[in-house]
Amino acid sequence: MTYIHERSDWPQFTWDQEKLAPKLAAVRHRQGRLLGRMEAIGFPLRKEAVLETLTLDVVKSSEIEGAVLNSEQVRSSIARRLGMDIAGAIPADRHVEGVVEMMLDATQHFDKPLTAERLFGWHAALFPTGRSGLHKIIVGAWRNDSTGPMQVVSGPVGREKVHFEAPKAKRLRAEMAQFINWANKKSDIDPVLRSALAHLWFVTIHPFDDGNGRIARAIADWALAQSENSSQRFYSMSSQIRLERNDYYDILKETQKGTLDVTEWMEWFLGCLDRAIAGTESSLAGVFRKAKFWENTAGKNINDRQHLILNKLLDGFEGKLTSSKWAKLAKCSQDTAQRDIQALIGQGILVKDAAGGRSTSYSLAD
Repeated sequence: MTYIHERSDWPQFTWDQEKLAPKLAAVRHRQGRLLGRMEAIGFPLRKEAVLETLTLDVVKSSEIEGAVLNSEQVRSSIARRLGMDIAGAIPADRHVEGVVEMMLDATQHFDKPLTAERLFGWHAALFPTGRSGLHKIIVGAWRNDSTGPMQVVSGPVGREKVHFEAPKAKRLRAEMAQFINWANKKSDIDPVLRSALAHLWFVTIHPFDDGNGRIARAIADWALAQSENSSQRFYSMSSQIRLERNDYYDILKETQKGTLDVTEWMEWFLGCLDRAIAGTESSLAGVFRKAKFWENTAGKNINDRQHLILNKLLDGFEGKLTSSKWAKLAKCSQDTAQRDIQALIGQGILVKDAAGGRSTSYSLAD
């Protein structure tokens, strides 16, 4: 079996630009429309959207490799690092903190060059104990193949099926120097296509003992942020890859065993990215709902206390909202709470729930 990294023309990748042009144009158009839409919803809701997107990205990128992270820990860690005050924030363990640290460095500092030291830092953050599961691994340095060649395998012990074998460790210093030089060099290649190629190139070199897939996707996000010249992330490529995981591994396997014409990989990547951006309607449904609500209530007389409680209702307030809960949350008297509530009912923003229980409760009007 010959892999693309063993070919004499490696790594002189080629692709059919004419064939990719319609898909690339469609992705670029969808990117632009999403960024324009997010620009219109205002800064606070954009920050909320970034928090939701990055949380999804971190959780789903780990899931692709079979690692399950606590999403509330991830959300709390990201919010703290972005300087956001969120309700119900909880401490995160060091594995969560490491993945978050890598992803935020990739996306928030997209304008910084990729270096070996930066990649070593990401890798060390992913494996703070120096172990992958029960196995001790080389952390913060290229692998050395002391336990044998780096292979991607599946199946039970003794009957493993080899899907891919990476370049030998003695090649890594030169291979990664070439890759890093290309990644940082100015180019006429569209940044979205650079993201696709960077992902494939890095994961084919497979320079670390573990974590190569997660780092490859972080590099892709770094390049996608460059394509938009923005650190604000509103869609999750990793989330879409998680949905299409089998196709993702299949196209990687086919590409790594093929020629250096990577048109099919580029096509798949562009299609997946297009579906990822389209998926924001679902992943950011809560943010869009809040944006629509505040757009519809623009010009109405709403004070700071009312604004606070309305946002809590929009976030999915647990239980029934009563005047006593209003007073406690807004730090005001019961009389003030009643006046706030009645004013919102009068403007058609709140409605009284159907009678039931000992206390009158209220909900958002449809």
